[in-house]
Amino acid sequence: MNLPRFRPAVTALGVALALAGCSQSGDQASTAAQAPAQAQADEAAKKLDTYHQLLRINNDEMAVTMGKDIVSRYPDSAAAKEVQQSLPEIEKRWKETSEKNRLQGLWLYQVSPMQGGTQSTATIYSSQPSGNDRVRLVLRRHTEWGQNAFLYSGGAHGFVCKANCTLHTVVDGKETGIKAFAPSTGEPALMIRDDKAFIAMLEKAKKIAIDVTMQDGEKKLTLVYEVGGFDPAKWQSVGKSKKK
Repeated sequence: MNLPRFRPAVTALGVALALAGCSQSGDQASTAAQAPAQAQADEAAKKLDTYHQLLRINNDEMAVTMGKDIVSRYPDSAAAKEVQQSLPEIEKRWKETSEKNRLQGLWLYQVSPMQGGTQSTATIYSSQPSGNDRVRLVLRRHTEWGQNAFLYSGGAHGFVCKANCTLHTVVDGKETGIKAFAPSTGEPALMIRDDKAFIAMLEKAKKIAIDVTMQDGEKKLTLVYEVGGFDPAKWQSVGKSKKK
C-alpha cells in the first residue's frame, strides 16, 4: 500500500492555502484601513475646490469659514496645508473689511426740504451711551442757515450750557476742548461754535468722546462716537438760496 506517500504533499498544500488565506486577509484589512483615509482626502479636496471658488468671487467671509473647516476636520491633509498658507491673510482682510463696513454703516446721509430751503445732513448716534440715552451728532448744510455741527438729544430735556461752554473732548486719545452754545430757541441741542475746525478734525479721527451734562438731573455723560467711517463725498452740498 503506497497511500502514505501522499501525506507530505497534502500537508504542504494545506500550508500554502493557509498562507494564501492570510495574505488575502491582510490585503483586505489594509484596503479597508486605506478606504476611510482616501475618502477623507477626497472630501478635503472637494472642500478645497469650494474654498478656491469662494476666493474667486471675493467672498472672504465664506472662504474663511470653509478654510477653518478644512483645517479643523482634515488637519493632516494636503488641502489643510494649502489652506494654512493663505487663510491668515484672507481672515485679516475680511476682518478689516467688516470693520470698515460697520463704521460706514453708523452714518446716515439725507437730503430733504426743510423750512423753506434744502437741508443736507450727515448723522451718527453715540455708541456709548446706547439705547434711549443715545445722542445724535449732526453735520448740517442748509440753503438759508449755512453749515452747522451740533449734538441733539431728541428728548424733552437738552443740555446744561449757559451762554458759551467748553466741552472736554478726547479725540483718538488726545484731550482738547470744544466750544459750544445752547440755541436760544430752546431745542435740546448743543451747537458747536467752530464747525469748520470741528468737521476738519472729525474727518481725520476714528473716535471722539465728548463730556456733556444733561438738564435732566444734571446727569453727566461721556458721548462716544466712532466716526472713522465718515464719507465727506456722501454729505452733499446744497449751495445757497437765491435772495428774491
